[in-house]
Amino acid sequence: MTDIVVAPAAGVAVARPDQTGELTPWRLLLRRPTFLAGAVILLFWLACAIFGSLIAPHNPLAQQLLLTNQAPSGAHWFGTDQLGRDVLSRVIVGARSILLIAFAATVLSTVLGTALGLVMGYLGGVVDIVAGRLVEAALALPVVIVAFLFIVAVGPSPLTIIVVIGLVFTLLIARTVRSTVLVESQLDYLAAARLLGEKSVSIMFSEVLPNVVPAILVEFTVRLGYAIFTVATLSFLGFGVQPPTPDWGADIAHNYVTLGAGYWWMTLFPALAIASLVIAINLFTDSIEQVLAS
Repeated sequence: MTDIVVAPAAGVAVARPDQTGELTPWRLLLRRPTFLAGAVILLFWLACAIFGSLIAPHNPLAQQLLLTNQAPSGAHWFGTDQLGRDVLSRVIVGARSILLIAFAATVLSTVLGTALGLVMGYLGGVVDIVAGRLVEAALALPVVIVAFLFIVAVGPSPLTIIVVIGLVFTLLIARTVRSTVLVESQLDYLAAARLLGEKSVSIMFSEVLPNVVPAILVEFTVRLGYAIFTVATLSFLGFGVQPPTPDWGADIAHNYVTLGAGYWWMTLFPALAIASLVIAINLFTDSIEQVLAS
């Protein structure tokens, strides 16, 4: 019997699957409105952090004592503070310090936490037990309290804040990486690598690490949001970036006492900046986590 091949009618498009038949994770992310919204807000604040001095309409350090406590207007969109400084300019330039410190602390904690988590999860035994107890003991206190105690003892500076937050978050990331490595250690490819005589360090960093990168990526974005909130809190308490450098947390601390007098804009706009940045990172993180889990 002869097969009959029916050609498609003219003008009718024929659907052709792509090579894999599935969308890549990057394309899946681009299809998520939450990811796009978070990315746009995050890119905006990154632009402010990098080009803030060029974008700001006024000098954020310039004091105009004849224009103190001015409400938002065409000349000063976010108003002026108690020293006559332009609030919008200080919000724009203030993104630099909080993003720089938070990002550096998160990178430090991710590198150290990943290494510690790999060792704990892969070697196990006494190493895992001892390191696990130390991690639990260090995490018994809230992150802000631990950072506060260290900064009081050493003295406030951007480097001190980066190191303190980085070390505290190292323990949190190590705990997450350890759990992921424990799951990976039960798989056959690691048993095969051991039978081939590969060294433990080589197995951890060349075999296990590439397979736990998604979990590390999610943990990095999560900790970045917490780091931003921690830096802002320390600045609010007076242990962050020191004045007159523009800083969102410090500006809230210096101006919130004026809320009772009706000068709401000095506090509201820096607070909204912090909230928008943290929300953007959370949207970004949730989208990545959902795509990697699908």
